Amino acid sequence: MRLDPGGENGMPKYVIHRRFDIDLDTMPEMGRRSRQIIEEDMPEITWHHSHVTVDGSGMVHSFCVYDAPNEEAIHVHSRSLGHHVIDELYEIAGDVTPEDFPPIDVPG
Repeated sequence: MRLDPGGENGMPKYVIHRRFDIDLDTMPEMGRRSRQIIEEDMPEITWHHSHVTVDGSGMVHSFCVYDAPNEEAIHVHSRSLGHHVIDELYEIAGDVTPEDFPPIDVPG
């Protein structure tokens, strides 16, 4: 486990759970708009990647990883983007992968 992975320039890294009021077909437009906001107005934010899901009722959710100077910057970006609410926002404390947990040899 790697604790305190930090983001670019030593900024905190966050995972953001968003719930959208648009359909899945509109998500590419939202992604382009999100990128545009970051590139033109909020260059202190880095968008690493997002996972998009659709729940049983058809509601679109995203789970995004961003570097940002603070939580308020995430909320400012969110208000600029629109069409969603932030359900949860967490600062990432560490990262793990399967390689962090090698198999234990069990005596025969």
